Amino acid sequence: MAALRGLSKSFQEIIICHSNPNNSASQLFFSRGIASKLFIKGLSFTSTEKSLAETFSKFGEVVEAKIIRDRISNKSKGFGYVTFTMEDEAQKALMEMNGKVVNGRPVFVDNVRPKSGGIPRK
Repeated sequence: MAALRGLSKSFQEIIICHSNPNNSASQLFFSRGIASKLFIKGLSFTSTEKSLAETFSKFGEVVEAKIIRDRISNKSKGFGYVTFTMEDEAQKALMEMNGKVVNGRPVFVDNVRPKSGGIPRK
């Protein structure tokens, strides 16, 4: 791993993915950036990453479900991300789940937008 320090993060992921025979095809898609990621807001504070993945898995293979948490309290901030292996699965989930009630709260689903400028964190 020390030999990979100078390489970009995405290139490291591709090397690691190819060098490990236990990685699935979905992990390979994810490491290459082919996967499609959705932004989910309005999540219940009792939602877990597992329940989020289960909710969205009916639309396709979920590679990752991530709920964003406060750094200090570790409480959910009420939004997260779901990554699918295929773009069409993500679009189907977006159309079907936007505005639906999940764990007692309506959730709003959108495509992830590229990061814009702004003030860099230290």
